[in-house]
Amino acid sequence: MILDGKQIAQTIRAEIREQISTMSAKGLRAPKLAIVIVGNNPASETYVANKMKACAEVGVEALKIAYDAGISENTLLSEVHRLNNDPSIDGFIVQLPLPDHINESTILSAIDYRKDVDGLTPANVGRTVQGLPSIVSATPRGIRELLARYQISTEGKHVVVIGRSNIVGKPIAMLLMQRPYLSLPGMSAASLGDATVTICHSKTRDLKAICLTADIIIVAAGCPNLLTADMVRDGVVVIDVGINRIDDPAAPRGYRLVGDVDFEHVAPKASYITPVPGGVGPMTIVSLLQNTLQAYNLKSDI
Repeated sequence: MILDGKQIAQTIRAEIREQISTMSAKGLRAPKLAIVIVGNNPASETYVANKMKACAEVGVEALKIAYDAGISENTLLSEVHRLNNDPSIDGFIVQLPLPDHINESTILSAIDYRKDVDGLTPANVGRTVQGLPSIVSATPRGIRELLARYQISTEGKHVVVIGRSNIVGKPIAMLLMQRPYLSLPGMSAASLGDATVTICHSKTRDLKAICLTADIIIVAAGCPNLLTADMVRDGVVVIDVGINRIDDPAAPRGYRLVGDVDFEHVAPKASYITPVPGGVGPMTIVSLLQNTLQAYNLKSDI
């Protein structure tokens, strides 16, 4: 079965839109999200445009703050501090990547974790690890929500995560090994947690043997068609986070998008699998909206 992230994301957007409409009817203001972008990276511009569009669709007020690529680190830090102290801003993100002369860790660490709707600050990551109320990185939250909406339990399952990034691999591992009672506020009630998690990466020995023991495989390695049919057993659940451009002269744009999974050959063996595009991607954007609403509603509690 295809895990249709696009359809689930549409359902969640409708839920968020209804919540904000109810708030408006009570005379409350809409949540407000600020997006800081530095430079003119085409991919970043596209991501920001998609986020702004998603906000408009559900009633979240969005503010784009653009700076030239030559901005100093201190000036960007000043902007972060300004946003931290602006009571009209419920959450904000600094779009990555940043120019080479700016230290990303320095910028992310300066963000107030209560407004960190990307879930990337050390404070939010640490709170997630400890099972405390936190704002979780959007992609892991989206994956967890997708599993919940399809009622795919992780209890007692062996989950193999391929990729150890701070944005996807590490936080999704933490979420799925937690006890279920540590569920995030506002997330679907399903038996998510209590998994046995193995994290694999570029130095892992005999990746195939490990994957063949998995009930659920989450691939976030940035390597086209890394997971092949001979690496999975029948009935496995496969979550493909990768999105890679490969040359294809026959395609209208000269390229096509593929994931980290050889979808054509793995799908017949999987009980559930996400497509690329249309799987995890839409869930990441809608999770940003959920995080913004969470920051609006719970900022006094976390």
